[in-house]
This record gives sequence, C-alpha cells and structure tokens, in this order.
Amino acid sequence: MTRTRPLTRYLGAALALVLALLWVFPVYWMINSSFQSAVTISSLTPTFLPFGGSWTNFKAVLSADDFVAALGMSLVVTGVALVISLIVAFLGALAISRFRFRGRKALVLAIILVQMLPAEAMFIAQYKMISGLGLLNTIAGVSIIYVAMVVPFTMWMLRGFVAGVPADLEEAGMMDGLSRFGAFMRITFPLLAPGLVASGVFAFLQVWNEFALASILLTSDSSQTLPLWLRNFAQPSSLGMIEWGQVMAGSTLVAIPVIVFFVIVQGRMTQGLVGGAVKG
Repeated sequence: MTRTRPLTRYLGAALALVLALLWVFPVYWMINSSFQSAVTISSLTPTFLPFGGSWTNFKAVLSADDFVAALGMSLVVTGVALVISLIVAFLGALAISRFRFRGRKALVLAIILVQMLPAEAMFIAQYKMISGLGLLNTIAGVSIIYVAMVVPFTMWMLRGFVAGVPADLEEAGMMDGLSRFGAFMRITFPLLAPGLVASGVFAFLQVWNEFALASILLTSDSSQTLPLWLRNFAQPSSLGMIEWGQVMAGSTLVAIPVIVFFVIVQGRMTQGLVGGAVKG
C-alpha cells in the first residue's frame, strides 16, 4: 500500500504535466510561428525555437487596413456588453436568490432552458430583429445580442455566489443601525466581488472570441470585430498563398487583451472560483 501511493502520485503528476503541455503547446506554436517567415513555416523541418525570427509579421499586421478600427470596435463592444450583462445578471441573481415572488421557479427554469438552446437556432430571429431596428453593422446592435447571449449563464453562475452568502449577515448589520442598502454594500457586496470577477472573466472570453453572431450582424467591411478581421486577413494573397506568419501574428495580437485582462483579475478570479466551489 505504501509503495502504491507514491507511484499513483507520480503517475498523476506526470499525466497533469502532459495535459498541461498539450494545452500550452498550441499557444507556444502560434507565438513561435508569428516570428517566422513563410518559407520557414512551410518547410518540412519544423522550428521549435524562434532563432533568427523578426518582427516583420507584426509590422505587417499593425499596418494592415482596418486593424485599429477592428480592435477599437472589439474593445467597445466587449466593454459595453460586459458592463451591462454583469449589472443585469447581478440584479437578477439577487432577485432569485434573496426574494420569493410569483414566477420565481419559472424564471429559473427559463434560464436553464435558454442555455440549452443551440445558438444557431436563433440566428435568423436575431438577424431579423436587429435588421428591423436598423442596427445592423452597429455597436448597439451587436451589444444587444451579446448581452442577451451572456446574461443567462452569468446570472446562473452568480446565483450560486449570492446563495452562498447568508442573509443573516445583512440582518446583523441592520440590527447595528445600517439600512438594508447599507448592509448590502458594506457586508454582502465585498463578499460577492470575487464571484463578480470570475463571472466577468467568462463573460469577457465569450464576447471577445465570439465569431458566428458577429459574422451575421456585421456584414460591412468597415464594421468588424477582431475575429472577423482575422478571418478576412487570413485570405490567400494575389499569389494564392496564405501568409501564415502574419496570421499567427494577428492571432497573437488578438490574444494579448485576454492575457492582460486575465493577469489583472486572476487573483480575484481564483478567490471567486474557490468560493463558488465551497459555497455553491
């Protein structure tokens, strides 16, 4: 028994290391290829270290048409959708966790059913709705659909965090002279902040990387998010070749805001995930 346990631990650690390497290797290969020329990438001998690489691919991407415009549109759409969806989802999670009202169970069931629906089944209806409002190729139109897409999952996730904070804490604060709003802001909200950050990270990733809906609602070349811009940027050149080095450089630049956002909030996100696992 004593010999089996160390062996099991070593096997488990080795398996975790292999899985981690398999997960990280595509990211490394993307960054590595972004520094290589098209000749090096298309050669039969792969280059695992970017020796002799250059910034030529990144310069080509940064000087490409509409890259800055697509970056700005992605930042604005993601920011607007993230803020609105967190506010709406947070208020909805408070309502279904703290209050008892008629239709509460039906609302919870509707949230679950909405998450089960395939997104492709609603594309036509969403397009008709945004087209009827005259909001195609606009930030407002895309943001409305993104908020509707993100709110159900975010609300369901926040519901677990809100339910994990006892209402007795607020009642104790009210007994000490605080109002209901003051007790919530001073006692409950700080405990829910890690959950908001964790939910915000998932919402940010979902909106930032969204491609299918954007390709339907943004049909103009002048109105594109970064995933759409990268799709068009990866088209073959006049010589019939795809500059994979430039495509990888563009993919790396698209991933940088996600990495920066995650680094900023990773401490709070870890607290939120652990808290949700314990309390949920």
